[in-house]
Amino acid sequence: MGLLAGAAAFSGNGAATLNGDELATISAATRSLSGMFELARHIDGHFLPYYLFMHLWMKVGTAELWLRLPSAVAIGVAAWLLVDLGRRLHSTRAGVIAAAIFAILPSVSYYGAFARSYAFAAAAVVFAFWALHRALERPSARRWAAYGVAVALVCSTHLFAVLVLPAHLLLVRRDVVGRMAAALALGCVPAAVLGLIGYGERHAISWIPQRGPEVWLKFPKMAAGSTGLGVLLFAMALAGAALLWAARRERSGEKIWAFVLTGWLVLPPVLLLAVSHLVTPAYVDRYLFVTAPALALLAGLAVACLPRLSVVAGIVVVALGCALAFPDHVEIREENGRFENIPWALRVIKAEPDDAIVYGQSQVRRGFDYYADSLMPVDVLRIGDAPEPDGFSYPERSDVAAALEGRERVWVVWRGTKQSGLEGDGLPRVGEVEQAGYELSLAKHSGDLPGLTVALFTRR
Repeated sequence: MGLLAGAAAFSGNGAATLNGDELATISAATRSLSGMFELARHIDGHFLPYYLFMHLWMKVGTAELWLRLPSAVAIGVAAWLLVDLGRRLHSTRAGVIAAAIFAILPSVSYYGAFARSYAFAAAAVVFAFWALHRALERPSARRWAAYGVAVALVCSTHLFAVLVLPAHLLLVRRDVVGRMAAALALGCVPAAVLGLIGYGERHAISWIPQRGPEVWLKFPKMAAGSTGLGVLLFAMALAGAALLWAARRERSGEKIWAFVLTGWLVLPPVLLLAVSHLVTPAYVDRYLFVTAPALALLAGLAVACLPRLSVVAGIVVVALGCALAFPDHVEIREENGRFENIPWALRVIKAEPDDAIVYGQSQVRRGFDYYADSLMPVDVLRIGDAPEPDGFSYPERSDVAAALEGRERVWVVWRGTKQSGLEGDGLPRVGEVEQAGYELSLAKHSGDLPGLTVALFTRR
């Protein structure tokens, strides 16, 4: 089942091109070790463990499929652990059904074919719950050590993955409180370090708007990657928690897992919104992908609790899930499946000799460097090939008018809609091109948000 889930996730590559976040992974991980640590001092410090891993991984290459393969493997590991965790909580069929549901989620196909650490975080979270169950089932130094390692992995894969850990506290027992507390404390050391780094770099997420409780209405779609499937699975998850409690009433050590799994599902969005209001706005849907395994596991338990119909019901649920999620699966496998379609932009640009190109955000340049395989307009503002040591932007000339002297046509590319660059104050670079004596001749947007806009300016 792990292999099938990993394969399903890897198939999410499709034709989808790398987006800005994935290009940031390339930018960070292709630097020297000293360069990565310098970057971590200013931005993305909490991603440093992932960047270090990818630094080694990319010694082989930077092809799209290769960059995204580790995430697909992580999804396979998560599914394999879900099977065994479901077996421990109820039965093997519960675990298999849960892993099958997990495998068909569009969110799994998306993040399982995404060169960021979100799939790693999901796998680490499942590992932590699995390791905790083993340690509580038969306490030993080795099992508590494994649990401590699992918690450390949770803390190292993504800072906000730690929001699942309060659910672990529901399992504290008097006879294991000391060993569990020690394992948790040691495992959370990376979270303390990366959390302090992240707090110092909170300016890097200043683009995140403040959210209210209304975001929870979108949570089922976020976790599942599909609105219809998400609502169905959330209803099943609630039923699964209730049935797990009722079915294990005679085993008090197990029935508490109904609340633990529910906490795994609902605590992260609640706590992330609290962080947003108490510390800094930080509520972004992708930070909560770690809840997807809990959604699948609770839904799988609900099906498995139907004694004689579980196998048939499991097949029906998986088939229905595939039908409900089919449009979403198709969308994420399209070329614009990551919403920043650079190959499309390259096809729009019909460069003539001596054409210039200007980037509305200098970091967009990275994607064009990655995908361009033919003659490009002259990058007139570029200064060197390396990004800034403290971020992902590139050093550029500030004298736009002088850089464009003698050019009749200028292509301007930016991340966002046409309106975001052209209306109101717009983008500074667009304004500078216009002030240099150019007027808009053509503007196209790639579709979906944020998307890319390609505009052609010609001299007045």
